[in-house]
Amino acid sequence: MQRFINPTPDQWKGLTQRGSASYASLEPLAKEVFDDVAQSGDQALMNYTEKFDKVKLEDFSVSAEEIEVAKSRVPEKLKLAIQKAKDNIYRFHTAQKTKEVKVETQMGVNCWQKKLPIEKVGLYIPGGSAPLFSTILMLAIPAQVAGCSEVVLCSPPDANGKLPDVILYTANLCGVDTIFKVGGMQAIAGMTLGTVTLPKVDKLFGPGNQYVTVAKQLATQYQVSIDMPAGPSELMVVADASANAAFVASDLLSQAEHGPDSQVLLVTTDLKMIDQVDAEVEKQISILERQDTARKALYNSKIIYFDTEKEALAFTNFYGAEHLIVCLENENDFVNQIKHAGSVFIGNYTPESAGDYASGTNHTLPTNGYVRQYSGVNLDSFLKAITYQKITAQGLQDLGPVIEEMASAEGLQAHKNAVSIRLKKLSNE
Repeated sequence: MQRFINPTPDQWKGLTQRGSASYASLEPLAKEVFDDVAQSGDQALMNYTEKFDKVKLEDFSVSAEEIEVAKSRVPEKLKLAIQKAKDNIYRFHTAQKTKEVKVETQMGVNCWQKKLPIEKVGLYIPGGSAPLFSTILMLAIPAQVAGCSEVVLCSPPDANGKLPDVILYTANLCGVDTIFKVGGMQAIAGMTLGTVTLPKVDKLFGPGNQYVTVAKQLATQYQVSIDMPAGPSELMVVADASANAAFVASDLLSQAEHGPDSQVLLVTTDLKMIDQVDAEVEKQISILERQDTARKALYNSKIIYFDTEKEALAFTNFYGAEHLIVCLENENDFVNQIKHAGSVFIGNYTPESAGDYASGTNHTLPTNGYVRQYSGVNLDSFLKAITYQKITAQGLQDLGPVIEEMASAEGLQAHKNAVSIRLKKLSNE
């Protein structure tokens, strides 16, 4: 990992650059895929699956029989672990339910807000060398709690044209049976536009690589919303002398192994921590099955030292990490001043892996600095709020002149008349 000692603020922008490709460079390919799917539907999905995933499928739907066979092959110990994680995630997201808001803003003017589920949602589950079945828990459970009427799941097939057993088991456990063996840009295009086989959805969820992220952004041009821009994974650890170097190294590696384009940063106020963590990283990486991937990610990752915690905090907020681990003696003051982060993990015994899998919080989080504008996935992500109002005759008599005055000032005569005609009737009664 590259080392930087007391970088000045004018260097921070360069230090916080993510390595992902620009939207502009990938947009032409995304548009080509969308156009093909719009024109050729299912056939385009199968053609792109053969081109990108190197497997030819006659049917990309997952059958009930495939699900039952997969369920029987998942080890019981893993099933128990997934069930426990499911319980915690369900409990945390159920607690996010809010009561209907009702207010009489003034006498006779009643306003209320009700949250309703988004009807049709599409879940994208990354595949490849590390199929993320945990993402199903993170997306399907809040969709279920929210009451979404249709949940569609897409994930890329393996070389044999199959989805991993644990993907199918977890989806079924979370009540999702509409599953398709389609990945990448073509999956996003299919759920955006709809085909004979693949339903069109109202909102798309799920992380992915740069291609998936760009496709999701393009989907917003087709009246489909998305959860957030979520690209390659990133992690920042802020540590002082109270941190355990072995723990810090393990957290850095846990994100580095996601992919070569992942980014991990260590920000420390303890010079000794730099060498200690570097040594631990080298020790731990040597036994990882995905060490080649991790090493590529570490090549673009950094260790940054600051003399003061105040500077470390300023840099932390400047970066805006997807995952932020804080291991400081003065953790409470530091955490209370964090302005920009996707999810925060506090203390030596709170590994980022806990949030990835089973503590209960959601692991689908904004990356690439979008934590400044976006929240991570939560129950409200699957809901929409509708406002209602009912005004009594007396209420309109009291409020009407206010509306008339404002409408007149904006030059909108019909707006004013919609009130005036009612007030005139009331005055004649």
